[in-house]
Amino acid sequence: MSGKVYLVGAGPGDPELLTVKAARILQSADVVLHDALVAEGVLALARPHALLVDVGKRVGDKRISQGHINRMLVQFAATAGTVVRLKGGDPLIFGRAAEEIATLRAAGIAFAIVPGITAAISAAAEAQVPLTARESSAAVVFLTAQLKDGKSATDLARFASARTTLAIYMPGGKYRWIAEEAMAAGLNRQTPCVIVANASRPNQELHWTDLAGLISLSSPASPALLIIGEAARRHEERLAEVVQLAGQNFDAENHDGKNP
Repeated sequence: MSGKVYLVGAGPGDPELLTVKAARILQSADVVLHDALVAEGVLALARPHALLVDVGKRVGDKRISQGHINRMLVQFAATAGTVVRLKGGDPLIFGRAAEEIATLRAAGIAFAIVPGITAAISAAAEAQVPLTARESSAAVVFLTAQLKDGKSATDLARFASARTTLAIYMPGGKYRWIAEEAMAAGLNRQTPCVIVANASRPNQELHWTDLAGLISLSSPASPALLIIGEAARRHEERLAEVVQLAGQNFDAENHDGKNP
């Protein structure tokens, strides 16, 4: 095999969030196998005569299988110098990279991995909420609501806690299930949530709610990412808490026990 395969992270959508290395490799690629959700602006960076192949998958859509994609990587590597497998976000986070890496290793094909900005980081940045915060969130956990064959993840309760931020990929139509699982694990009904749909793209949408509101929420546009936890509290709500706390401290420091 003379070709080399690059598993490249395309980031969340905004072409300006693509890494310099990813852009350079795209501009030298002979073949680009890309996810359906990769933005047109990112694909436009590929060199003019590169072969662009849409290998995107959707939940319940059997148009192309992962096995077919794996075979295509091997076949193109036999005839092309540089093959790019362009994945939305980061290749190593819910991108089925493990299967492609195993295929490339078994076939003796040289490959490299180029990281990208994953959806959780982009969504948090767009919502202007931290995924961790010293006073409220000591950890962040990346989860997916979709497992193999469309099955729901069943271990949400293992990770839900008051001091952990949950970043849930591909929540789909499972908002009610997620809310019920989180509350059953002990999270308060008023735990803040934010859903970021199409993060960093022109059609981006932000939806603020809490676990109680999540139960009856109509599904926003896709792709979306759901952030649950105190770190996801709105900036104005957080500011109001700071002002209130400052006022309480001022009263305590100046109260002498006598009527004014």
